[in-house]
Amino acid sequence: MARFFYRAKKGLGDAAEGYIEADTEYIAVSKLSQMGLYPLRVEKQEARRETGFEFMNRVGTRDMAVFTQQFSDLLGSGLTLINALGILSDQLENRSLKSALQDVMIQVKDGASLSSAFARHPRIFSDFFVSMISAGEVGGVLEKILKRLSEHYEKEEDVKTKIQAAMAYPALVLSVGVLTVFVLLSFVIPRLTVIFTEFGQALPLPTRILVGVSDFFAQFWWLMVLAAAIVFFLLIRVNSTRQGRVRVDRFLLGLPLLGDFFKKVEVGRLCKSLAMLLDNGVPILHSIEVISATATNEVLRQEFERIGNAIKDGMSFSGAIKNSPHFPVFVKNMIAVGEEGGSLEVSLYRIGDSYEHYADRLVKIMASLIEPVMILGMGAVVAFIVVAMLLPIFQLNLMVK
Repeated sequence: MARFFYRAKKGLGDAAEGYIEADTEYIAVSKLSQMGLYPLRVEKQEARRETGFEFMNRVGTRDMAVFTQQFSDLLGSGLTLINALGILSDQLENRSLKSALQDVMIQVKDGASLSSAFARHPRIFSDFFVSMISAGEVGGVLEKILKRLSEHYEKEEDVKTKIQAAMAYPALVLSVGVLTVFVLLSFVIPRLTVIFTEFGQALPLPTRILVGVSDFFAQFWWLMVLAAAIVFFLLIRVNSTRQGRVRVDRFLLGLPLLGDFFKKVEVGRLCKSLAMLLDNGVPILHSIEVISATATNEVLRQEFERIGNAIKDGMSFSGAIKNSPHFPVFVKNMIAVGEEGGSLEVSLYRIGDSYEHYADRLVKIMASLIEPVMILGMGAVVAFIVVAMLLPIFQLNLMVK
C-alpha cells in the first residue's frame, strides 16, 4: 500500500492537506471523496531508498539542542505554533529533521496535538522528548519545557564531546602505531632478514624473535586481516540482537575502571532525565517506562524495566532499587532520602550533577594518563625492533675486528 500526499477543499473556503494510504491514486481520490473532501492535488510519496550516506542525515543531540532552542525562542517571541514550525522546517539543515517537522506541521494543522504529531516519528523524537512535550502542552508551559530540553541536549552533547576529545589523540596514536608495526613486520623486515641469513652466524635472541614474528606476518598477514574482519562483523551481528547487546554491555560494565565510568555516566544521565519528567508532572511509572526505553546500556534498560514492574506491584521506587547490583549505594540512599522527603526529583537532579562532575574529572585523568602510556608503549615496540635489527650489525663489526 502506497502513501499519497493530498491537498483538498473541505467547504467553500476551508482547505486541508495531509497523507492518506491507498493502493492506487484512483483509490486515494475515492477515499478522499468519501471523507467529504474535494481533491485538488494528490501525489504519491516515493519510498526513500537507503544510501551509504544516510548517516549524514541522522539527528544527533546537537541537532536537537539547536532545534529545541530555536523552537523555544520562536514561541517566546509570540509566534503561533504553526508559524514557528514552518520557520523551523525552512531553516533547519538536517534533511531528516526538516522532513519530520513538515509532517508534524501538517498533522497539527489537521487538529493533532503537538506531542502526538512528534510521536509519529520515533526514530527522530524519543519517548523522553514526546513525554516532555506532552507535559508542556498539558501544563501550558511548552516554551519552558523546550528551554529545558535544549539545556538537557546541550549537556549530553558536552559530555559526549569531552569523551571523544579525550580519546581522539590516543586512538590516532594507536592506529598509526599498529599500522606502522604491521607494515614493518609484514613487508619491510622480511627483506632485511635476507642479509642476516648470509652472515652464517647465530643471530642474537631479540633478532631471532623479530625474524620469527616477521615471517609469520609475511606469510599469514592476509589471514590476520580476514580474522579481524570476521571478528568485526561478528560483533555487529551480536550487537544487533537484544541478548547480544546484554552480553556486550555486561562485559563493558565489568571492565576495571572503565566499567565504573560507563555505569556512572549512564546512571547520571538517566537520573537527570527522570528528574526532568517528574519535575514536569509526568507520573513516576510512565517516567520510568520512558527512561528504560531511552537507556543506551541494555543491562540498565532491563534493570529499569524490572523496577517499573516492581512499582506496578505496589513497591516504592527506593524499595525496588534497593537490591539492584547495578546502582551505587550513593544513588540508592539519595533516592530513599528524596522519596521520604517528597522531593525525589531534587535528589535525582543532584545525582545527575554529581556524576556529571565525576565524568569530567575522570575524563581529564584518563586523558592525562592514556596519552603518555600509549606513547611509551609504541616507543618500546619501535625500540625493540630497532635494537633487534642493529644487534647483528654490531656483532658483525666485532667479528671483523
